[in-house]
Amino acid sequence: MCGILGGVWRNIASSEVSRFDKAITALRFRGPDDRGIETTQCVGSWVMLGHSRLSIIDLSTAGHQPMLSADHRFSIVFNGEIYNYRELRAELQSMGHCFVSDSDTEVLLAAWMQWGSACLVRLAGMFAFVVLDRQAGTLTCVRDAFGIKPFFYAAQGGEFYFASEMPALKELLPGKPALDWQRAYDYLVHGDYDSGTGTFFEGIRHLMPGHLFNIDLAAGCIAEPERWWTPSIVERTDLSFASATELVREQFLQNIRLHLRSDVALGAALSGGIDSSAVVCAMRHVEPDLPIHTFSYIAAGSEMSEETWVDRINAHVDAVPHKISVGSDELVRDLDSMILAQGEPFGSTSIYAQYRVFQLARESGVTVTLDGQGADEMLAGYNGYPGQRLRSLIEKGRLAEAASFLNHWSKWPGRSGIGGAKRLAAEMTEGWLYALLRRVNGSDALPAWLNAEPLVERGVISHFPRLRSPHSEAGRRVVAELALSLTRRGLPALLRHGDRNSMRFSVESRVPFLTLDMVNLLLSLPENYLISPRGETKHVFRAAMRGIVPDDVLDRRDKIGFATPEQAWLVSMADTVRGWLCEDLGLAFFNQAEVLREFELIIAGKKPFSWQVWRWINFCRWYSHFIA
Repeated sequence: MCGILGGVWRNIASSEVSRFDKAITALRFRGPDDRGIETTQCVGSWVMLGHSRLSIIDLSTAGHQPMLSADHRFSIVFNGEIYNYRELRAELQSMGHCFVSDSDTEVLLAAWMQWGSACLVRLAGMFAFVVLDRQAGTLTCVRDAFGIKPFFYAAQGGEFYFASEMPALKELLPGKPALDWQRAYDYLVHGDYDSGTGTFFEGIRHLMPGHLFNIDLAAGCIAEPERWWTPSIVERTDLSFASATELVREQFLQNIRLHLRSDVALGAALSGGIDSSAVVCAMRHVEPDLPIHTFSYIAAGSEMSEETWVDRINAHVDAVPHKISVGSDELVRDLDSMILAQGEPFGSTSIYAQYRVFQLARESGVTVTLDGQGADEMLAGYNGYPGQRLRSLIEKGRLAEAASFLNHWSKWPGRSGIGGAKRLAAEMTEGWLYALLRRVNGSDALPAWLNAEPLVERGVISHFPRLRSPHSEAGRRVVAELALSLTRRGLPALLRHGDRNSMRFSVESRVPFLTLDMVNLLLSLPENYLISPRGETKHVFRAAMRGIVPDDVLDRRDKIGFATPEQAWLVSMADTVRGWLCEDLGLAFFNQAEVLREFELIIAGKKPFSWQVWRWINFCRWYSHFIA
């Protein structure tokens, strides 16, 4: 686990070298154990590659990066972990490759030399890496299938820059980037972010999950990113529910075994929900003697507290528990540090709970944690995707089953028949009718605290940035939405939060649900295996974990996660918030006087509280640090 950065220049001047040194220093939290820089002239261009290392596997200097192949043709900088590196190394050794370290980086480099981009589907891991091929005169940039590891890049004036984090990339750029108004609008009004190639900075892009691209160093051309992995939603018809349950159990336990490979201390982030509980219990199942340390946020004194469930799991596996409770005063203290770590605005204060959990892990001497992220997007979690499931049943002509499903689904906590019907209506509508339904439901595309005229002049699209799955097919609407959630809307933002928060404290956060084998299996199952006819989410996984996870945990009908008492926090820090919102940003489209007026109405209880308050706060603080 590390940080990577670099670029392509026509000429290297002292100013570029100075910026590069500042940029790699900006990645110090991602890699406090070692750093390396390589400068190469290749077919008329100068290539600089940089790396800051957090040592996890093979702690020796043999894992130093940038890493050069024995024949000096290839150089690589790599951020992430390849969990099946031992199996790949054995296969590559049988093909004549020699290794001088126990590093997964050396295995990745050999795999690239042997198979090229065809190696990517063989990798069980998380990664963002760049390979320089001196013979071909190319630089290849790659990101893992789910975007677990970040990759930002920009091209200006015929030069190319990339980095793991925004602060480092900003240091590389010759000028200060401006605000991307479209991204700011999408976030402030609709809460949308990390769902496409655009960032909050003009001219800076994400490399999307499951994509790669090449740079022709001689021609100075950057190819358009191309997919190296696309989710498949083709249904298997050869598996009974019992057979699918057994396959899911075997695959998940294998994932856990691979993700426990580490040369440093590891633990688990435990919220008390089904996903994180399954990770912790599976750790105990596959390693009966493993010392397990868990790290949990406790919403003390709140109905959101999951301490009872956290205690239940810790007792079940005989783990060493570590807990943290936080208050609004601590949020005020740490907010700027967290915003700097995240690099871009984010969704809610629950990210702060996660931030403190990783801080607690580091303070407890644990460098690697396992996390349950991704399970909801693979197993039809959250509220069970009722709109999509109802549509699937209707398209198959199973109207009675659809009515029965809605009836059973609505009886779960936090659900209602009207809510299910609304989701079906949203799923079945497009264009102006969908926009109309959103307005009827209270979603305003141009709230009073936005000035419409500057947005129109700038060409900002002022409607909900709706994404539709390109994989959709009749009767498979749930898995199509899951495929979208895994790669575009939903999971990428959650993985960003976890990556930046963990790396802020030099902790490697592993997500054992997210392997291609696991996702390919789950997206091939019949939809009623994922969400049962009675509205039970994660149906097949709950069945697969029987005998590993306590039944009372598997039978839970609620979902909380690292939820925080956001309203109470923000109301208690109202004076501080006023100061933040009063700081003049000088943005023509952002009516701060109206923002303050609405904030006062919310604090006075004259207007309902919503996540909008946090978006105002987060955006203003972020803007003052990164743009102003």
